[in-house]
Amino acid sequence: MSQRSPTQSALTSKRIGLFATCLVNTMRPRVGFAALTLLEDAGFAVDVPGDQTCCGQPNYNSGDRASARSFALSFVALFEAFDYVVVPSGSCAAMVRVHYPRLFDDGDPDKARVEAVAARTYELVSFLADVAGVSSIQAQHTGSVTYHDACSGLRELKVKAQPRKLLGAMDGVELREMEDAEVCCGFGGLFCVKYPDVSGEMVRKKSDEIVKTQADALVTGDVGCLLNMEGALARRGDKVRAYHVAEVLAGMTDEDNR
Repeated sequence: MSQRSPTQSALTSKRIGLFATCLVNTMRPRVGFAALTLLEDAGFAVDVPGDQTCCGQPNYNSGDRASARSFALSFVALFEAFDYVVVPSGSCAAMVRVHYPRLFDDGDPDKARVEAVAARTYELVSFLADVAGVSSIQAQHTGSVTYHDACSGLRELKVKAQPRKLLGAMDGVELREMEDAEVCCGFGGLFCVKYPDVSGEMVRKKSDEIVKTQADALVTGDVGCLLNMEGALARRGDKVRAYHVAEVLAGMTDEDNR
């Protein structure tokens, strides 16, 4: 995938635990394979622990902190042996990196373990660009794309320039920015369930901006947002394809093999 710098070569002795996430596992498994391909092509040894479950974000967002703590402790036990934890989702990565430590009070005997794993957890493209130093992509994708900034990745993890930098490094990709790329698509996890009318209007407006770019494809970094916008575009009959950024960067955009 990329040319490897001396810094990257030194990093490749590190072990990565890939947290696939619920939506990738159940709705878009190809994203998990694409993430695995990108990390291995960058030279890392990657394990995908088989006992991984939900990160607990739905419980946390609905106020069930006791269950969220239980998920956090299970996550830490599963991933604390790895040098890095990488997640193809800004939302789930932010749950671990930002919110897990908030579930444990100072003095809690588990807090230090949780904070240590949280500090080593990264969203996929931010890990590739900021930690691994990947700057070039060998996979090709021919066509124009427009990028939606998913809320948690943008606001909690500062993922903004990294996907554009890596997409821009690909031969054949033309990036067309949409208006209000940073505005929520209306998914929001439980938000779209609690407020379906508001969520529907938000994704309608987002779809308008996507179509205005006349891009061949929508690209984003969270499967929840991806499915929300992909469904809205399909319902209105628009032909814009929708991909997770990992699928494009790994050259895995075959429509018949998701």
